[in-house]
Amino acid sequence: MNSMASLRGTNDFVDDGSAVIERVLKVKSEKLATSVDQLEYIYEIDRTVKVLLDYGFEKVALQFPDELLADSSTVATILKERTKKKIFVLADTSYGSCCVDEVAAKHVDAECIIHYGRTCLSPPSRLPVLYVFGKQPIDLAHCVESFVQFFKQDKNQPLLIMYDVVYSYCINDFVHRLRNESNFKNIIQSFVKSEFNFSDNLKDNSVPKNSGRHYILPENTSIENYTIFYIGYESLTLTNIIMTYNKCKVYSYNPEIRIGRLEAIQVNRALMKRYYMIQKAKDADVIGIVVGTLGIASYLTIISHIKKLIIRAGKKPYTFVMGKLNVAKMANFMEIDCFVLVACPENSLIDSKEFYRPIVTPFELEIALNPSRQWTGEYITDFQLLLSLGEDDDEPHFSLVTGKYKQGRKYGIKDVSENLTDNMKDLTLRNQNTSLSTLLNSAAGEYYNSRTFRGLEQTKGTEVQLAEEGRSGIAKGYRDEVGHL
Repeated sequence: MNSMASLRGTNDFVDDGSAVIERVLKVKSEKLATSVDQLEYIYEIDRTVKVLLDYGFEKVALQFPDELLADSSTVATILKERTKKKIFVLADTSYGSCCVDEVAAKHVDAECIIHYGRTCLSPPSRLPVLYVFGKQPIDLAHCVESFVQFFKQDKNQPLLIMYDVVYSYCINDFVHRLRNESNFKNIIQSFVKSEFNFSDNLKDNSVPKNSGRHYILPENTSIENYTIFYIGYESLTLTNIIMTYNKCKVYSYNPEIRIGRLEAIQVNRALMKRYYMIQKAKDADVIGIVVGTLGIASYLTIISHIKKLIIRAGKKPYTFVMGKLNVAKMANFMEIDCFVLVACPENSLIDSKEFYRPIVTPFELEIALNPSRQWTGEYITDFQLLLSLGEDDDEPHFSLVTGKYKQGRKYGIKDVSENLTDNMKDLTLRNQNTSLSTLLNSAAGEYYNSRTFRGLEQTKGTEVQLAEEGRSGIAKGYRDEVGHL
């Protein structure tokens, strides 16, 4: 077996980069519209033009996911002709395409962003955002038929309708048919917001400010009593719903393949995997905060909250901003025991089995480090819903990973650093031989000092030796070997 060939792959650190250059991305971008009239209907051109003219935006950024780029130039041209504004198309996003890319929009000084296609509906932090979800085709009659087949035995049971945003345009009609034609009386419809940070929206107190997807339950009822019917294909949105509402039955209907089913995902198994990640985070001494979004409201607040949580637990935090995650990028920081990803609800649930270190969500880190929070099976993917910081606990904890009691290493600046300023807490002092002598609260320095391989080090004071003649000849038979002809 070729040892070098076995190293090649996505996790290879000695690769020449050809694998990345030659990689073929499996992204399918096709035009949704076959005519201009259809395109204006799908991409809500009239509504978009009205918003741009009403608010007087001069520079507008259009954010398209890869699968909708085929229509981007036509949409941009129509909007430019009808509004006389400067229109820019944002193709490659810094993080997930479901999030609003305010960083890229600021590069062109955009005053507003039009976000197209699927979205996690995380509220943006600064710029006004208009969501145009698109109108993916669906056989509504067949969807109603599938719904009736699932729930016809008890038409009075409480049901909650949820959906992928690309089907939001037909949900009112869908619910109307269920109530008036099929006699389902106990149906709750969820709603999605399509505008954020516009002045008119800010005056609307009927919609929660921190949520783009919401519903209103009748008094004296609980969400745990409801069965959820989800319209949309298998996606991170569906996974997020199943994890968040893990005490509810979830049925889904996939409009692309016209199949409905009871979601039989092993929810308990998935939750236990996340609980295992909580234990790994609890055992960690050095925690990296990975910033996976720069556009979601309150992201700076949650980063500050996480830092305080880590420090109060006597652990060491490091902050990283690295865009989209990959194994090789994360493996550059082997001194980190665990990473916490600050991202939108749909991008924060990372299956980190391929990574060298576990990656947890802010909620999981809260459970791990906050003694006032206990694991109850409840799961929160939206970091904006986390409660305030609890009290610290200095007692050693029993690790379910190692099976032993573990006293966390407390990173402090006592003794040698009493007279240092806050800006000098992470300094590493070297002696005259350039070796590490004193580590001032530096987790990276401690990790480096404990490594057995230090690289090529200059050795001083070596005695000079006379050069000696080495072997001559070829490997199959050197001249000084017995039997050489």
